[in-house]
Amino acid sequence: MSENIEKKWQKKWADAKLFESDPDEREKLFITVAFPYPSGAMHIGHGRTYTVPDVYARFKRMEGYNVLFPMAWHVTGAPVIGIADRIQRKDPWTLDLYHRVHGVPKETLPKLEDPEYIVKYFSTEYHEVMDEMGYSIDWRREFRTIDPTYRKFIEWQITTLHEKGLVQKGEHPVKYCPNCDNPVGDHDLLEGEGVGVNELTLLKFPIEDKILVTATLRPETIVGATNIWLNPDVEYVLVNADGEKWVITKEAHYNLSNQIKDLDIIEEIDPNDIIGKMAKNPFTGDELPVFPASFVSASYGSGVVFSEPADAPADYIALQDLKKNDELIAKYNLEGIIENVEPIPVCTLKGYGEIPAADIIERLGITDQNDEKLSEATNELYKQQHSKGTIIESIPDFGGMKVRFAREELKEKLINENMATIMYDFAERPVVCRCGNNCVVKIMDDQWFMKYSDEEWTEKTLEVLEGETIIPKELKNNFDYYINWLDDWACSRKVGLGTRLPWDNQWLIEPLTDSTIYMSYYSIAKYLRDMNPDDLTIPFFDKVLLNKDSGEITVPEEKVKEIQDEFNYWYPLDWRLSAKDLVGNHLSFLMFAHSAIYPKEKWPKGTVVFGMGLLEGNKMSSSKGNVILLRDAIRDYTADVVRLFLMASAEPWQDFDWREKEVLGTKRRLEWFREFAARIEEIKGSKLDLSNIEEVELTRTIDLWMMSQLNEHIKKSTEALEVFQTRQALQESLFLLKKDVDHYLYRVKHLLDSQDPAIIYVLSTVLEAWIRLLAPFTPHTSEELWSTYGGEGFVSEAAWPEADETSISPEIEKSEELVENIIKDIAHIKQMVGDEVEKIHIYLAPDWKWDLYKIADEVGKPDIGQIMGRAIGANIYDDKKEIAMVAKKIGKEITKTRYIGKIDEEQILTDALDYIKEECGNEVIIHTDDSYDPQNKAKNAMPYKPAIFME
Repeated sequence: MSENIEKKWQKKWADAKLFESDPDEREKLFITVAFPYPSGAMHIGHGRTYTVPDVYARFKRMEGYNVLFPMAWHVTGAPVIGIADRIQRKDPWTLDLYHRVHGVPKETLPKLEDPEYIVKYFSTEYHEVMDEMGYSIDWRREFRTIDPTYRKFIEWQITTLHEKGLVQKGEHPVKYCPNCDNPVGDHDLLEGEGVGVNELTLLKFPIEDKILVTATLRPETIVGATNIWLNPDVEYVLVNADGEKWVITKEAHYNLSNQIKDLDIIEEIDPNDIIGKMAKNPFTGDELPVFPASFVSASYGSGVVFSEPADAPADYIALQDLKKNDELIAKYNLEGIIENVEPIPVCTLKGYGEIPAADIIERLGITDQNDEKLSEATNELYKQQHSKGTIIESIPDFGGMKVRFAREELKEKLINENMATIMYDFAERPVVCRCGNNCVVKIMDDQWFMKYSDEEWTEKTLEVLEGETIIPKELKNNFDYYINWLDDWACSRKVGLGTRLPWDNQWLIEPLTDSTIYMSYYSIAKYLRDMNPDDLTIPFFDKVLLNKDSGEITVPEEKVKEIQDEFNYWYPLDWRLSAKDLVGNHLSFLMFAHSAIYPKEKWPKGTVVFGMGLLEGNKMSSSKGNVILLRDAIRDYTADVVRLFLMASAEPWQDFDWREKEVLGTKRRLEWFREFAARIEEIKGSKLDLSNIEEVELTRTIDLWMMSQLNEHIKKSTEALEVFQTRQALQESLFLLKKDVDHYLYRVKHLLDSQDPAIIYVLSTVLEAWIRLLAPFTPHTSEELWSTYGGEGFVSEAAWPEADETSISPEIEKSEELVENIIKDIAHIKQMVGDEVEKIHIYLAPDWKWDLYKIADEVGKPDIGQIMGRAIGANIYDDKKEIAMVAKKIGKEITKTRYIGKIDEEQILTDALDYIKEECGNEVIIHTDDSYDPQNKAKNAMPYKPAIFME
């Protein structure tokens, strides 16, 4: 299918306004997918994201629903500001990325110095590529999140939440870019998406006139501290912390200075001057030596670590390594000190000994502190002790207490007595802003937050979740976890594009906060785009979206009513589709916002969560150039091939892998389908008219079998699509159906030149349904074939094929299975015998064996005694010994063979006799008794498995 054919149908759809959806008497379906942030070109990962909802939208339209599938552009935030800044600075990496990977012409690159031009350039390209993919979008509802009318909607949304006390000012740690002077979200990052922020306890160990501050997730283990670790190969500084002199790394100061005010550097410190000296445990008063350790990170925490080798695998192995290192012992004069340092037990844990760290190191076979398994050991032991550990009885005040409770109680005590304070750090590094700068965790004290920690709001949001269908269903627990776990969220920032807080104009609303209920805006966007933003007041939105009278409205009453009716027709949202990395933020925020703003009947009804995209087995990354642009893929393979591959390679919630070899295989299958249509016309010998197929009464088993298979595939494909199983739907509607059609054509090959009416009817019926079945997946190909072979109107508007349940016949399916198995068995026996064969005798099972099979099926398990008892009671056969032998056979067979009742094996095989003879190349004789049975083979005949004798 050439690019011209795809352009042809895209134009015809646009001219016919085919996908412009307005309220009518039909049942509605409103589906949305996370709108893209167009800061670069669309790649095939985006292609999967936006093809899934399009396939579903097209499918539901054909089922008779009034479907709304809109699209818009999310341009709020700082990423485009950072990109524009890097292009303005002529950053070589950025210029290369946008020219080589994103395909921006060199002469256009200077224009990207304007962030609004970036937004316009890429959102226009996205729109064009989405059209090239054949997406059935209602473009009248298109907007950008910086449009003045959308800003008025966001002002209404944030004001509504503020008035409910759900937006508050306070102090909170946030991910922050010092270069942009702005909090950052995942969308603002080059690296570190999804990385959490940990609260660490900073413990203060005095040493001479200084303090070594150590950052830990486990303050309760201070009672087991044996020493302090410093890394002799990194830079340390002495800082003034409210009159105290702290020793931390230079990198830690970069992060901590954004959390602790006036944390000034006094001087640089050589760690070698401290190693070998004694610090004091503030809690126990014990003297602790300072030891060297290369595993201490300069960037995580404070860059100073206290050692608790009983429960920390890294500390345990580092201590063992140091004890064997004579060179370091001599260098730092540790002789007489190091040999006396032994682990001090703190926690008891079932399944572990007195020193749990030693146990897990031995179990995992860890040899030294550079072993990659050390991180696994640390994580496992930490989780186990947190959930199941207990403080040992001998520790005063805390003995016998659960670890997780002791941790909080001891932390509070240490902080209250100035032995410790709190700091925050990323769970992993690096975390890099799109401007290229390393991010920090900053305490914002004048920041506005969404109060996602509010218990009442959380409970109401869990009600939204309870009422939703989540696909895949196992992710419902993830949502439950995140909704319960979510803390306050920094919802404002100083730099970027977007909407300003109405009551505090210095702040912009951040991207994830202005994209929680925009589905509401889609429903009425076709009206708002041409209206005066000044008319879109809070009373206007209150009336339209909540039917609430809250003040004067300048829009005419009848227009307000029309807009309100449109919203009420489309809302609530039926399906929301988005990626799995957004479960813990956007998708949960969406539920929070709906629960707070809308009544229960307007809450969303379903969410589908996507997997990620791979390219030839590797994770896709635009910044690393590991992508294929969607426009290039369309050019190389056509849109329908791209759509077909993306939908067939994995279910939406699974990760998919774009592999060129497999894409080419998909292309060949689609070419076969086009050729198949032309082949049917050749077989018919005259023009096909799919709108006027001449019906023929079918009597041949193989014709009935093909119709049964067609309807079975329609049924299963429909069931799969209803729950977004695009891969399973294509297995049924393309791959397995093609296999059956290939088989049918082979079975009737001797009749294909005879213009047999039954074959023409069957093939025409298959094609007519098949074009419709594939229309959501390959709309351009389907439209072309539909038009070429006499279909009425657009196939996009044709009715979805309905499975004729009366045509689906297990008996017919079993009949064809019987024929194929006979041919396979004959070939197998011939191979074994090796002699010349003239005749093949087929013996069919007598009626009493069928009766015995039926009894076995009713018993439902291979219970030979029960089967025998019922068979003898029913007097099905005189020879009890033979009944017993056959019952044993059936007992083995019934777990492998689906029993569907007795079938007329004689009629089935007689019908297919010419085909069987042609396949075997011999005379074939069917016997219903053993009157001719020179080798006593007839006794082996079983239901569904006739016996065979060759002579």
